Amino acid sequence: MGIRRYQSYSTEFKIRLVQAFLSGEGTVKGLARQHSIGPSLLRLWIEKYRRGHYEEKEILVEKINEYEAKIAALERKVGQLTMEADILKKLRGPTSPPDGMPSVISGPAVFPSQKDAES
Repeated sequence: MGIRRYQSYSTEFKIRLVQAFLSGEGTVKGLARQHSIGPSLLRLWIEKYRRGHYEEKEILVEKINEYEAKIAALERKVGQLTMEADILKKLRGPTSPPDGMPSVISGPAVFPSQKDAES
């Protein structure tokens, strides 16, 4: 049996669904089915909303945590790419290609055409 992973929903999503219910846009079961969540979960969000759990402070804290996670992931990626670039530099050896070899920067060597030679 595998490890069960639970879906995490943003506070903004929860508030949007709760407000849709409170404004009469649908029933608990209908909105839950439409967004593939359980009706009991939506009822829990409605109750929390009525008790004032979804305030601006909570939303800001959630956004900060989300941004910090993204920054950490990007920092890991930059570290990985830096290591790969260092390895490629070591494997490449000299920085300039031998004569006649094409370079990524300059491309292949240019040879004059017969037309240019006759002019």
